[in-house]
Amino acid sequence: MSWTDERVELLKKMWGEGQSASQIAKELGGVTRNAVIGKVHRLGLSNRATGATPAKAEPKEKPAPAPKAEAKPKPAPKTEPARPAPAPEAKPATPARRQIIPAGQPLPPQPSANEISPEALAKVNEVEKKAKKLSLMELTEKTCKWPVGDPATEDFWFCGLPVEAGKPYCEAHVGVAFQPMSSRRDRRR
Repeated sequence: MSWTDERVELLKKMWGEGQSASQIAKELGGVTRNAVIGKVHRLGLSNRATGATPAKAEPKEKPAPAPKAEAKPKPAPKTEPARPAPAPEAKPATPARRQIIPAGQPLPPQPSANEISPEALAKVNEVEKKAKKLSLMELTEKTCKWPVGDPATEDFWFCGLPVEAGKPYCEAHVGVAFQPMSSRRDRRR
């Protein structure tokens, strides 16, 4: 369907008469309501001039309740400095909820090295000496995606060693990232 001059004129006429986009689409045939709305906006016809609109505009112009509103100006909203996020110990976290920390706030304590087995840490230290030190753009499905360092520095890299089947990390990093369920339960108590 194309917008011929006759169809555009009919659209303008019907729109000016106050007919809905659905009614116009039905009358024109082969065009949707949304196509009519789009054409109306492209033609700049979005403001209608009908007899009903001025009647509705008159009550809005009567400022009877306006002096009351002007007599009581609303106080400006107070802006408070950002508060630090509460410590995770103060509020027990549920496993399904994540805490969103505002920018510039310190991160909650991360699992410390003493919660990870010394064997796993030793293995990670040895593996990171042999790591390929890949950038984000060099990662593939077959490379370990374990991040090392601070992402805001030039020294940031990913392990890059071959991954364990079905996991995003190499064998050593899987040992650190995926801990057995029983050890996690014991740590909570």
